[in-house]
Formats: sequence, C-alpha cells, structure tokens
Amino acid sequence: MSEARGISVLAICGSLRQGSFNKAALRTAIDEKPPGMTMETAEIGDIPLYNEDVRALGFPPPVERLRGQIAAADALLFVTPEYNYSIPGVLKNAIDWASRPPDQPFAGKPVAMMGAGAGMAGTARAQYDLRRCCVFLDMHPLNKPEVFIGQAQTKFDASGRLTDDAARGFIRDMLVNLEKWTRLIGGK
Repeated sequence: MSEARGISVLAICGSLRQGSFNKAALRTAIDEKPPGMTMETAEIGDIPLYNEDVRALGFPPPVERLRGQIAAADALLFVTPEYNYSIPGVLKNAIDWASRPPDQPFAGKPVAMMGAGAGMAGTARAQYDLRRCCVFLDMHPLNKPEVFIGQAQTKFDASGRLTDDAARGFIRDMLVNLEKWTRLIGGK
C-alpha cells in the first residue's frame, strides 16, 4: 500500500436484504469515500452454514472467494444491523468461516464498523460484539468516530438515500480516519 496507490477496502454487510437500511448506509459509504480509496463489497449470502465436517474437506468456493477478498484488501468495513442485541447470524457465519486456519486472513487488518437500526442506540450492541470478534481475530478496529445510525427509519428517504447530514458526516469522517489508520498500521 502506497500513497499513490490509495487504500483498498472490502465492505462486508451483515444484511442480505437489498432494501435494508444497512445496505443503504453502505451505498452512502461508497459515495462518501475519500479520493483514491476503492471499495469492493463482499457477497456473504451464498456462504453455507459453518460445519467443521465440510471445512475438513476444504473451503467451499464462496468461502474461498471471501477469504481471498479479505487477504487482498488493505482494510475492512463492516456494516451491521443489530439482531437480538447482537451480530446477525449471517455476518457471524461469514466471519467464522473466513477465520478458520490455515492462513486466517483477518490478522493485522485495520477495520471500521458502522450500522443502522430502528432503536435509539442504532447498532451499538452489535458493534460491541463485533469489536470483540475483531480483537480476538487480531484485527485493528478504528476507535472513532463511531457510526451508530439510530432511528434509521427517519434517516433515509424512500429511495434509500441517507438524508441525515450528521450521519453522512460521521461516515465520511470514519472513512478518512480509516485511511489514516490503515497507513499508520501499514507503516506508510
């Protein structure tokens, strides 16, 4: 990673529904990313449920794809809803699959997280649980700004555009800081 090359970010969204507030927040992040930053989105909906018997035979192709995307990225962005005060199963499943040996690809990756939810706290509890997973897997979570889009049903218009200027600013600032954090961790 060099100044001239820019930073490549892999975005992993924990919501599969195209019309979700979190997919809309991810589209906002793509729109608000700093110049020179590239952002690719991972597809996790086709990853089977984790099963060690299956893994013992080799990683399924969707898992191989995700592991390769993680390894190739300079940094990660998790966009997560909150289900039952925690991380959605589909996101945890993807993390569990991708983190299996050999060559666990999360280690050393700078990571940012954000999320949108209907409650006042947005996705604070899910992000806390996600942060614990990141620490265990030797990722380097960005501390600030935190992006919790609470009462999401009032922050997006009918077409999925984020209309809350403060939330848009937090996303923009988070991505700028992720770029700086990635350069710092990468020694650039």
